[in-house]
This record gives sequence, C-alpha cells and structure tokens, in this order.
Amino acid sequence: MSNASGVNPRTIAELVVQLGRIIHGSGYSGGLAPAQWSALRYLSRANRFSRTVSAFAEFHSTTRGTASQTVKGLVGLGYLSRNRSPRDGRSARLDVTDDARALLARDPSEDLVRAAGTLSATARNHLATGLERLLGYLAQRSGKRMFGVCTFCTHLEEERCQREEMTRFECTFFGELLEEAELEQICINFQPSEKSAMRRAYDRKSPS
Repeated sequence: MSNASGVNPRTIAELVVQLGRIIHGSGYSGGLAPAQWSALRYLSRANRFSRTVSAFAEFHSTTRGTASQTVKGLVGLGYLSRNRSPRDGRSARLDVTDDARALLARDPSEDLVRAAGTLSATARNHLATGLERLLGYLAQRSGKRMFGVCTFCTHLEEERCQREEMTRFECTFFGELLEEAELEQICINFQPSEKSAMRRAYDRKSPS
C-alpha cells in the first residue's frame, strides 16, 4: 500500500470514498433514509446560527428544495421543530426534538465513531488534520463553504478574566458571546485559522 514516498494519494481517496459508501449504505435504518439521518446529525451538532434549511443544503451539497423536502418529512415525523429565529424573525430555526435525540442514540454511524475511538490520540489528531486539509482543498476548488467548529475558527476571540476567574468567548462574525458548550458545534460561517487562540490552546493540550 505504501512506498518510500508515502501512501499513494489515490489510495487515500479510495479509502475515503469507501468509508462514505459504508455509512451511506447503513443509513436505511430506523425508518429513515440516509439524507434524513444526515439532516438529524447535522442539526443536532450545528450551532444556533446554522440550524436552517439553507445551511443544511450547503452542508449536504444538495439543493435548497431537496433539503426542504427532507426537513419537511422529519418535521412530520416529529423529529424536528421549526422555531422563529431570535436573531431574524423572518427565518425559522430548526431544532431536534427529544424523540430525535433518542433515535440518534441508535445512529448507525456510531460504528464509525467507535472505530475512530480505537485509534491513538496522536493518530486521531493526524487523521483529523489530514481530513480537514482534504475538505479545505475540495471546498476551495468547488467554491463551497467549509464547515467547522469554533475551536479552530478565526472568528473566535478568547479573553481570560483574572478577577472573575473565567474565560469569555466571542464570535466576531456575529458579534455575540458564546457559551463554552457551543465551541464544538458546527458553524456555516467557519473560517479556518492556525492563529485562533483556541487552536493554540488545543495544540498545547494535545499529545505529541
């Protein structure tokens, strides 16, 4: 599989595609189709700025009309609720319901999560970095957005308050404060940056 110059790039591409096929094929379970599982996974992990039909359409690389039909079916099944956005009263925010969370506990993609858990911390870090670079390259080539989390985003600002012994997080894109629990949620306005304060803190904590 490998030689003196490393693993053949085509081998990497084939392995990624094969993983995608396996996950897609396992998506016909729980009475849902793969696109519906993808919507629930995304919306359960997306932050409050990114839980919309249009954001899911971009994430899933599909049309807004197709994404709307997927969401409509999940609303009808009681897995999603539409709520008026507090930031923009004209748009609706999508939230997963308790029934959806119970269903996600039996998500067929959890097998892949468990498989990733068998890797060492160092291997996971290297793999995540490699996959992020692949996604970034493809996103740039296709002109599509690259989704990610606040931890590695250039829009995140971290300020340590010594007097109150707490850390203040702010999204400079929206000009809003963030709860620490929101830092690992997916955002449509993600902009990768090695200079992110959280990225530097994360790298210091990660095993070498």
